[in-house]
Amino acid sequence: MLEDTIIAVSTAPGYGGLGIVRLSGDRALAIAKKIFTPKRASAEIPPCHPLLGYLVNRNQKERYDTAYITFFPAPNTYTREDIVEISCHGSPVILEETVRLGIKAGARHARPGEFTLRAYLHGRVDILQAEAINDMIMAPSLAQAKISFRQMEGGLSKKIQTLRNTLIHLLSQIEAIIEFPDEGLKISLSHIQKTLANAISAVDKLVKSYDFGKTLSEGMILAITGKTNVGKSTLFNALLDRDRAIVTPYPGTTRDYLSEQIKIQDSIFSLVDMAGWGKATDHIEKAGIRRGQRLAQKADGILLVLDASQKETAEDISLVKKFQKQNTILLLNKSDLPQKMDLQAIKALAPQLPALEVSALKRSNLKNLEKTISDRFIPDQKRNENVILHLRQKLLLQDVRDALHKTLKLIKKGYTEEVFAEEVRRSLLALSELVGDVHTDDVLTDIFSRFCVGK
Repeated sequence: MLEDTIIAVSTAPGYGGLGIVRLSGDRALAIAKKIFTPKRASAEIPPCHPLLGYLVNRNQKERYDTAYITFFPAPNTYTREDIVEISCHGSPVILEETVRLGIKAGARHARPGEFTLRAYLHGRVDILQAEAINDMIMAPSLAQAKISFRQMEGGLSKKIQTLRNTLIHLLSQIEAIIEFPDEGLKISLSHIQKTLANAISAVDKLVKSYDFGKTLSEGMILAITGKTNVGKSTLFNALLDRDRAIVTPYPGTTRDYLSEQIKIQDSIFSLVDMAGWGKATDHIEKAGIRRGQRLAQKADGILLVLDASQKETAEDISLVKKFQKQNTILLLNKSDLPQKMDLQAIKALAPQLPALEVSALKRSNLKNLEKTISDRFIPDQKRNENVILHLRQKLLLQDVRDALHKTLKLIKKGYTEEVFAEEVRRSLLALSELVGDVHTDDVLTDIFSRFCVGK
């Protein structure tokens, strides 16, 4: 695969003032010369300096755009191969024609993420940095972009490498005792335990950072639930600041669930409006209620809406009790109308839950609601230097933590060095997989398939 020279459009799809076509591989410059001619016919293409010229179809003996070409010789490039970038007008037909002619001249169309895959395979970046590159491109907020930039620069990789070096040094001391029992080599168990405890603490911080990272990259599911006709869809529209859900005064208007993304303080939430709890009038509404109930059980957070303009019912009380053990905010809606609900009694059912009086229709107290959502659902992360953004990373770090915890338990139970050293080796294997020193084709395919073509 690495013997091929690849080509792709590296700028976003659509129309723009500029577009870039990128080639990478041993024949990048030779192929580029077949589709580009300098404005001064005798000019050579210099390394690392753009040269003005024309994109040409030599078979038809015609020019079809003005362009700049820049040649970056290996190994000081993104892929550590020869790279050529052609900057032309950002017309999709021009860019597509340039790629077509490049393929006809001997290049192969790049697969998603193949430029970065080559950078990884040539040792330019590790897997953590490769994932950060894609995260940077896809970042839905500036906060995540800053985190991804630091990881792209190697911040998280250095943290993991420091941890690896510590455990490698510890393992080498343990193995020396095992291999040379007659040499009188010793290492105190208290030193081993202290080193392991420090490593566990460092890994645990990274694992816990995933909850915050998830709010930046993937988003949390925030379900709006409650009885029928309490104003769930009105609240859904108010938080979105647009009329997304149909609102009527008749119960059962929402038959299925609606989901839209909102951003609160750089964190992403998938806001879900669903059918209300209550007795269904037909099979369709019944199916919608069941689906909403399943969604509410799996949601990261709940906005439980009650109609404060009506006296509380047994069903209201049942819903508060049902959701009091979940991560819930209690919303006493329709505060613009005369209040008939015993608000203090309702709040007393679940005093540990935040409770807000709002009017979704009049959009009153929504700023306070957004702040409460932020305080309740966004994990505290005062310093965002090392934040885990991917489940793959979290799971491998959990494997590391589990192996180190098991090592400590084996030591405390009096097992020999031969037994607990194996768990340290297991932790090192998981760290190696984390940065990509050990990988499988399935893992690489999964990671790089998420990239856009041209990156």
